[in-house]
Amino acid sequence: MTTLPTPPIAAIKPKELILHGHTRVDNYFWLREKENPEVIAYLDAENRYTEAMMAHTQPLQDELYEEMVGRIQETDSSAPIKKGEYYYYDRTEAGQQYKIHCRKHGSLDAPEEILLDENVLAADTSYFKLGIFAVSPDQHLLAYSTDTSGGERYTLVVKNLTTGEMLADAVPDTFYSVEWANDNQTLFYNKQDETWRSYKIFRHTLGTNANDDVEVYHEPDELFSVYMHKTRDDAYIVITSHSMETTEQHFLNADTPDGELLLLAPRKQGWRYFLNHRQGEFFILSNEEARNNKLMVTAVAN
Repeated sequence: MTTLPTPPIAAIKPKELILHGHTRVDNYFWLREKENPEVIAYLDAENRYTEAMMAHTQPLQDELYEEMVGRIQETDSSAPIKKGEYYYYDRTEAGQQYKIHCRKHGSLDAPEEILLDENVLAADTSYFKLGIFAVSPDQHLLAYSTDTSGGERYTLVVKNLTTGEMLADAVPDTFYSVEWANDNQTLFYNKQDETWRSYKIFRHTLGTNANDDVEVYHEPDELFSVYMHKTRDDAYIVITSHSMETTEQHFLNADTPDGELLLLAPRKQGWRYFLNHRQGEFFILSNEEARNNKLMVTAVAN
């Protein structure tokens, strides 16, 4: 009779947590300490236990893997997106785990230019994930972020697409939202707090130290997170604070990255609205007194 392995048991280390005046005890809060050798040892023990318990299913696992891979078109390409004079797309190759990001100039028949090969970036790491991929308005620079620990804290870097060289800029601990200003020298990015809530937006100027980056927005309400997008005409950078039922948006002229951040409308519980822009007018999709939403238009000057 086969003896089953003994499952590892995490140590109980009570920690009091106080939120909104309510106190609770988390016996396993210490497991959040990713660099703690005791945490790493415990996770290694969990992995060994899982492998031992699942060992008898390995032939089935291999069979299922081969069956699923056989149903996937490994060598594939996304539909191209035209931006300016370039067509951007990504593709995958059989046997490669990650995407290859490319573009062609002027025509889909033009020679391919590889902007970023995730397989190369991941070659010397045990874990790799690409965060953001953002080409500058003049299409000469590429801002992208990577996570090599699995902790979802990304390092933002910039590549010169003309020379292929990496700029000296490196911004640690960013999250999933990055936008270029129209000067091609300024990047806006978000950061998360200790609970991984996106709560701050910073401004970075190329060639400067990330420690000198300017905080342009802070969301103190723990029920809200923040992200950014550019309007479809690239005229404005929009910062959205959102909860499950409510949104609030600020906007900034993308031509003046150090300009004033303006509030579109103050948040109101249950009210959601979303901003876009075209030819001097804001188009606002809102659920205010509209169960299935309504579209409103107003001049930017208003």
